[in-house]
Amino acid sequence: MAELENINGKCLCGKVQFSVDSASNEMGACHCDMCRKWGGGPFLSIDCKQNVTFSGEDFIGYYESSEWAQRGFCSHCGTHLFYKFKHKNQYFMLVGLFDLDQELVFDHQIFIDEKPSYYCFADKTKNMTGEETIKAFGEG
Repeated sequence: MAELENINGKCLCGKVQFSVDSASNEMGACHCDMCRKWGGGPFLSIDCKQNVTFSGEDFIGYYESSEWAQRGFCSHCGTHLFYKFKHKNQYFMLVGLFDLDQELVFDHQIFIDEKPSYYCFADKTKNMTGEETIKAFGEG
């Protein structure tokens, strides 16, 4: 796994900006029902661990989507920002928010058993069911 270093991003209106010291270059897709309802499709993200610094925090809205996770969004423009494991303070940030010129590798898909049949990615990836995902990441 390669690391992306010192990457920056922002929401659509720019009121929430963030920087990440170090993040994985391995992009993943989540196909769970909640992610698809939240964003209208799969959630494409990179693991930014605890390395996220925000500006414009007054504009971050939070949704407690489960006992162990919350989702963040810009309360001004509505841009989805992250999925966060609360017990680890671990951020999964949407890849489209970054000003990336580094190469990302699409290497995994989670909740593959909840993926609808109306789309399919051609990339060869590691695929995990919801049960496998929960075992791998744990709830807390």
